Amino acid sequence: MRYHSMARCVGLICAFLSGLHGQEVRIGNSVELRTALEHLTPGMTILLGAGDYQGGVYLSNVVGTEDAPVVIQGAKPNAPPVFKGGGGQAFHFSDCSHIVLRNLRVEGFPANGINIDDGGSYETPAHHITLENITIAEVGPKGNHDALKMSGVDHFLVRNCHFEAWGGSGIDMVGCHHGVVEDCTFTGREGFSQSNAVQLKGGTQDVLVQCCLFKNTGQRGINLGGSTGLPYFRPSVQGYEAKDIIIAGNRFEGSLSPVAWVTADGGHVHHNTIVLPEKWVLRILQETTDAQFGPCHGGIFEDNLVFYDSRVQVFVNVGPHTSPETFIFRRNAWCDVEGSRRPSLPVQETEAVYLAAVGAEAYKRVQ
Repeated sequence: MRYHSMARCVGLICAFLSGLHGQEVRIGNSVELRTALEHLTPGMTILLGAGDYQGGVYLSNVVGTEDAPVVIQGAKPNAPPVFKGGGGQAFHFSDCSHIVLRNLRVEGFPANGINIDDGGSYETPAHHITLENITIAEVGPKGNHDALKMSGVDHFLVRNCHFEAWGGSGIDMVGCHHGVVEDCTFTGREGFSQSNAVQLKGGTQDVLVQCCLFKNTGQRGINLGGSTGLPYFRPSVQGYEAKDIIIAGNRFEGSLSPVAWVTADGGHVHHNTIVLPEKWVLRILQETTDAQFGPCHGGIFEDNLVFYDSRVQVFVNVGPHTSPETFIFRRNAWCDVEGSRRPSLPVQETEAVYLAAVGAEAYKRVQ
């Protein structure tokens, strides 16, 4: 009798492991998940059932291919598995490529929600990483603790994700390249420090942030640049924190400053709606005086719709050691919802539209 029970147990384990070499593996708990993660192969899809799972998942050098990525996803988008407890962060992917993470919820981690990096090997960045329909909430709550942390990640896509309540950044990018963040929401919450919603720094280049909602995201909605320790630039210091960044078609509500250029080379901010900033509309800053960096310069702010009230006394906060005269402002529509003030900008704007007389009514229409 004992022999038959043992044989049956061994048979079940062998059957489970043999299934890992197929294209689809269904998972129902944390133990099964960790077993499956030890046998990942290109083309494998791990489908997680609803329920609670432990975090602290670490994956290193997991490599899919363009035609056969490794996919980890909730089986039902409307009933996602929830990762909480079990470590400082839910997932840490190190030096991985062609990975898809989809239909998951991460909540309550003290360090980061999800961490993706190049394993410290700057010559071989993590690449082709997709996050889709992910919710990350309640990270921190104070200090440099990010919902999504990416260091040395190229060719990435973050789509239809929701970030709510974090300490540092909703998404923090250090030396990331050729990526898209789209159709995401960033919502701040009282009790969390929320330095910014999206930060692009450390040599980050060629990133598009589009069609997202930023609501009360703390100090800055978009930090187009930042302040990075020199050893952490990827691949190396090139004279800027951020370059070739496009911020388009987004909606910003609240925050001290919706957009900040910080030690940045260029950057194009266009076709966004900015609603009632708490202090400034924009900031132009230089947060390093190292001789390797040029002054923050060359940004373009055009075709945006801006609603503001008396809380905005300085429209563009210009810091020392910057080149505000190199910025371009054109075709923006400015609406004072309380009166008829026109913005004061560091350079002359061309083709601007002022809607002070109908500002309040126009503001109501976009609520």
